[in-house]
Amino acid sequence: MWNYLRLSSLGVIEEAELELGPGFSVITGETGAGKTMVVTALGLLRGERADSGLVRVGAERARVEAGVGVPQGAVAAGLVEDAGGDVDDGEILLGRVLSAQGRSRATAGGATVPATVLTQVARELVAVHGQSDQQRLVLAAQQRDALDLYAGAEAREALAAYQDAYRRWREAQRSLAQLREHAGERLRELEMLQHGLGEIEEVDPAPGEDEELAAEEGRLAHAESLIGAAASAAEALSSDEGGVGVIIGAAHQQLAHAAGHDDRLDGLAERLASAGIEVADIASELQHYAADIDLDPARLAAVQERRAAITALVRRYGPTLDDVLDWAKSAAARVPELDGDDRRLEQLEAEIAALGPQVGELAERLRAVRRSAASTFAERVQAELAELSMPSARLEVTVEPADEPALHGGDVVEFGFAANSGTAPRPMSKGASGGELSRLMLALEVVLADEHTVPTLVFDEVDAGIGGKAAVEVGRRLARLARHAQVIAVTHLPQVAAFADDHFVVTKSDDGAVTASSVRRLTPDERVDELARMLAGLDDSRAAQEHARELLDLAGH
Repeated sequence: MWNYLRLSSLGVIEEAELELGPGFSVITGETGAGKTMVVTALGLLRGERADSGLVRVGAERARVEAGVGVPQGAVAAGLVEDAGGDVDDGEILLGRVLSAQGRSRATAGGATVPATVLTQVARELVAVHGQSDQQRLVLAAQQRDALDLYAGAEAREALAAYQDAYRRWREAQRSLAQLREHAGERLRELEMLQHGLGEIEEVDPAPGEDEELAAEEGRLAHAESLIGAAASAAEALSSDEGGVGVIIGAAHQQLAHAAGHDDRLDGLAERLASAGIEVADIASELQHYAADIDLDPARLAAVQERRAAITALVRRYGPTLDDVLDWAKSAAARVPELDGDDRRLEQLEAEIAALGPQVGELAERLRAVRRSAASTFAERVQAELAELSMPSARLEVTVEPADEPALHGGDVVEFGFAANSGTAPRPMSKGASGGELSRLMLALEVVLADEHTVPTLVFDEVDAGIGGKAAVEVGRRLARLARHAQVIAVTHLPQVAAFADDHFVVTKSDDGAVTASSVRRLTPDERVDELARMLAGLDDSRAAQEHARELLDLAGH
């Protein structure tokens, strides 16, 4: 339930606060006073587009705030908390600020949120009906949704089962069409991958093999110079005639004559001895190295051929050998997918063949539920229309198979309407005037009252084009709706206003420069004056006041 609504600098309203209670609240006021600003404020809190033209002239910004009570575990509360807001003692605070420059800011539970979050939250909290909603009533989708809502849990279950099968059926069809459409592409991809894998498999490179072959080729290609260099170096180190080893040995011999007299010199002698041993080891290794290197032109040719084969793979699938091996791994995983296209085609065709009849059966089941509900739904709406001074009105609800099944089912639901006897029901877009649509919408709301999922209903002058006894019945119906939900109505009809539990009036003042409006709750005596004004245009007319009291008595006030 909406606990309060606060407006600041919105349109002609400078400052206003409505403390709303349960039951039926009505808002009235002179034409141009700004009573529809209340509905505009609700629209802003529902995330509707913000228009800087709504900011009061001379003000920097307009502000709308509301407190809405919600039960524990409510969906709206979860949405607010998910957006970072808080639910304070079972109440959600919603807000919207609109600057004169056109920028707007939305808040939910104290947190700044996108306007779309307000839309999601408000969808759980309020349904607003205006004259534009009457026009939507002529749409087939709106008519189908109204019938499904009336049909209740059975329709919801049948629709859910149908939609599950329908989505799987359509997804299988899309996958099959896509597979067929890209069959040539996929075949070319398969052939390319298989060819590449064949080339790589034929060479069968090992990780790091390219680096190893490059090193081996370098040795084989320069074998003669490597042998010569190693042999010459070994000779220079180990020759008995002036080799490095001989020189080091002679130097060590000289130092040996002075051993034991100076620690420093003894240390140098030890280093010379170690150097002599190291030189001998190096000379020995150089001799072995020279002996180990083979002059093998055949092996060199084989290495060069192997390197060329790997280089070719790197050019095609590289840029490195590691990349070649990664490509081969991913290609090997992809080939079975592409190679299984025929099997996948068969699976999808079998799935479609199985799901098609299932979709048809579930569509028939849903159609049966809708047709079963259609007649009683039409009868109940007609009964309400009769009470709304349309005793001859007829509503015909037809449910016929559609040319093609869709997500909402395999049916075309159509409301045929005739306002008078002797005329055949016609589609609502052709058979109902604005005033008739207003009463039809109200009749639908009354019939669907038990199925409403939102706690608050708002009606914005949906009684346009209605008067007399019909207006009294509109008021009576709105009061009846208020037994099931909080009802807020903006109206120009005193017959409707008389049935409200709370009556708010929007009044305006004009100092010649600026028009300002405010909203206040009326006392019982003030209600008489306001109803008299609405009846006769004069709030001090004795006859109008008597009539106003009669209306209040009729409404049980």
